[in-house]
Amino acid sequence: MEFTLLIVIIVLALIFDYINGFHDAANAIATVVATKVLTPFQAVVWAAFFNFLAYWVFGFGVADTVAKTANTMDINLVVILAGVIAAIIWNLFTWWQGIPSSSSHTLIGGFAGAAIAHAGFGVVSWYKVGKDGGMPSGVLIIVAFIILAPLLGALISYLISIWLLNASKKSIYPKIFTASLMILTIWFVESQMIYFDEITKPRFDSHFWSVAFEAHNIKWFLVAFIVLAISSFCLIFSSLNLNQATSWLKKMQLLSSAAFSLGHGGNDSQKVMGIIAAAVAVYINTSGVAQASLPAWLDVVLPNDEGTFRMPAWIPLACYSAIAAGTLSGGWKIVKTMGSKITKVTSFEGVAAETAGALTLYFTEHFKVPVSTTHTITGSIIGVGLTKRVSAVRWGMTVSLLWAWVLTIPISAILAAIIYYIFSIFI
Repeated sequence: MEFTLLIVIIVLALIFDYINGFHDAANAIATVVATKVLTPFQAVVWAAFFNFLAYWVFGFGVADTVAKTANTMDINLVVILAGVIAAIIWNLFTWWQGIPSSSSHTLIGGFAGAAIAHAGFGVVSWYKVGKDGGMPSGVLIIVAFIILAPLLGALISYLISIWLLNASKKSIYPKIFTASLMILTIWFVESQMIYFDEITKPRFDSHFWSVAFEAHNIKWFLVAFIVLAISSFCLIFSSLNLNQATSWLKKMQLLSSAAFSLGHGGNDSQKVMGIIAAAVAVYINTSGVAQASLPAWLDVVLPNDEGTFRMPAWIPLACYSAIAAGTLSGGWKIVKTMGSKITKVTSFEGVAAETAGALTLYFTEHFKVPVSTTHTITGSIIGVGLTKRVSAVRWGMTVSLLWAWVLTIPISAILAAIIYYIFSIFI
């Protein structure tokens, strides 16, 4: 019975990942479709490709955080099953209504709500101090980023927009600023690099290729590439006429949407990895099966005080494949909301919003914080709207989205608790 429940949870978690893909496809493609840089079909193929490519870029930091949402020693598989089913129901409902709610928060809300129904509030990891002064974790930090993620996205997109607007003027000062930023970016990324001696499991014998293809380094290379690409455009922006500038901005939108799709795949797929890892750990605790006797495909070790976190390769591969397949399925109701109902989006706004969203996702992933890609890109779109005027943002629609964001975790938690109580009668 326990093993059957585990298989059902894994299958449902991957189904949720697929739904997450088409529910959140709008996050990465809405602005590209709205500005007619790509057709809807081309846009979803583009986004799905980079969703899957994230498999080679990101580690398991966010999965680590999600797996520790509740103490796996104090829950059972019915808790995780109820949480995943609640998340699927809320995701499908919000997709049907065209509401860009957070797939991340519905999953965490469902997991936490079912756990509370099973063992009380103490079973949930509400707040945990970070090691060595690092970023704290827990459900309260995730809740805080319901507000912080869109604010951060809005701030970064606003600053990028102001930077681009000033770069379009024939003045030496924007160019001095841009050149200084390029130097600062190269210095910062170099300081974040992990070199050969620090790599635990080098992928190649060559020092150069091992450093170049280390997942941690690839992420920072991407940050540098994004900033340097926009900087290079800013250096020539003032010498371009309107048609040339528009043409360049449309090309840059391909880069910014690809960068955001990478962040979307890396951030959201890891949440499902964390749920599957937690389910395997609960199965070990409740079934009495020894870790050593498990088949290799279930060889999962949850994060511990030493920082160990291990999972077989099929789990991340399946999660990235599922979210990419979901993105290919589209999500056109939410595309309309994100692409036109918040503010009018041109290629200029698209580049600024997607770049800001991508950078926000990369930095939050670095600190192992599972944020909502939906909240992040919405905040970024609002940020670029504010550079025109406050009234350029359709605040009525934005307030409706905020209500959906605030209600997602509690509604998912209540729904999961109800499902848990029903299941407890029969299982």
